[in-house]
Amino acid sequence: MENRTYTADADPGESVTVAGWVHELRDLGGIAFLILRDTTGKIQIKFEKDEMDDDLVDTGLNVARESVISVTGEVDEEPRAPTGVEITPDSVEVVAEADTELPLDPSGKVDADLSTRLDNRTLDLRKEEVQAIFTIRAEIQHAAREQFRDLDCTEINTPKIVATGTEGGTELFPITYFGEEAFMNQSPQLFKQLIAGSNVERVFEIGPIFRAEEHNTPRHLNEATSIDFEGAFCDQHEAMDVAEAVVTAVYEAVDANCQDELDALGLAEEFEVPTGEFPRLSYEEAIERINATGELDEQLLWGDDLPTEGEVALGEDVGEHYFITDWPSEIKPFYIMDQDGDDQLSTGFDLMHPQMELVSGGQREHRYDHLIEGFEQQGLDPEAFDYYTKMFKYGMPPHAGFGLGGERLVMTLLGLDNIREGVLFPRDRQRLSP
Repeated sequence: MENRTYTADADPGESVTVAGWVHELRDLGGIAFLILRDTTGKIQIKFEKDEMDDDLVDTGLNVARESVISVTGEVDEEPRAPTGVEITPDSVEVVAEADTELPLDPSGKVDADLSTRLDNRTLDLRKEEVQAIFTIRAEIQHAAREQFRDLDCTEINTPKIVATGTEGGTELFPITYFGEEAFMNQSPQLFKQLIAGSNVERVFEIGPIFRAEEHNTPRHLNEATSIDFEGAFCDQHEAMDVAEAVVTAVYEAVDANCQDELDALGLAEEFEVPTGEFPRLSYEEAIERINATGELDEQLLWGDDLPTEGEVALGEDVGEHYFITDWPSEIKPFYIMDQDGDDQLSTGFDLMHPQMELVSGGQREHRYDHLIEGFEQQGLDPEAFDYYTKMFKYGMPPHAGFGLGGERLVMTLLGLDNIREGVLFPRDRQRLSP
């Protein structure tokens, strides 16, 4: 809009045109106030009924909340106004009228359940605290990219339509691709390994992944954002260093650049940036500490995966971000390399927030014969992955990497109750629209 001034830039003594949404109307008899909201904040519009044109007053005071309007007028200092200034209007234009019955209240005075909010996400995003979540989410991805670049990584984009699943199993979304069966990719895993095996060496990707898993919980999605790293001539320890650096950089960036958003969410006082190195516990130590908490009905045994309640108990015990290392080979994917001299232990690791797992990673198997054995041991047909396996015949260096759940990072950083709060338009078993 030509000559538009944002509300945050409206200074006393200026004649301005502001545009936005009708946030609130207060009619006090001889005087009335309209609060206009735009992306930078709110500003008060004052209507002195006896001193203004009747049509101007009628237009300003009869417009429905959340209608889009444009107001031109003089900005005056007014300490009693919400932002210390107000506009006395010369003209009010209704750009887009809103229905008087709204499915939710963008002012936040009347609560709506999460399902209603997600069904009406455009209205929901007009709330300051909801916008704050997605401003912080954007900062998280920006900070992750900057940290990867500082670590000499090249950003890549890998296919999301594939001929075979990354890990096989029942978590695949099949699609029809020109008469042939194809799948939505579960992970960029195989492709990022192939690129790390080229002369590029260190790569990262931030992009969507798809998993047809049955879980329908506050921490699971069927379309998610994965923050991935892969580095040639890296082992699992170096990959953990990168994961720690990225997560720490994200917290530092949010702390430095998103104080207004943290304040809108009531988190400014309690937000803490991780300091020091994240503890690294072996899998064996992790199950011993979980068992020692007494929170589980049955003691964990070697080879058990960690149940959610076990992760929570261990997280409360550790009290900060931490790694679990040295996982049993049998419960890690085929592409995770075993440790030298012990085929029962893998190089796999997980990075944990006290609430949940954030990262899964490890050193990859780069030796062709061992890779084929890994496929066969997990019941997968190596020939179906020929595009991937054959490249390991042509000089594949040792390499390691990880995948970091983008939404889980947002959820844990902000303490959200449900992962869907950090997704604009979430996809789960019940939600395909909007």
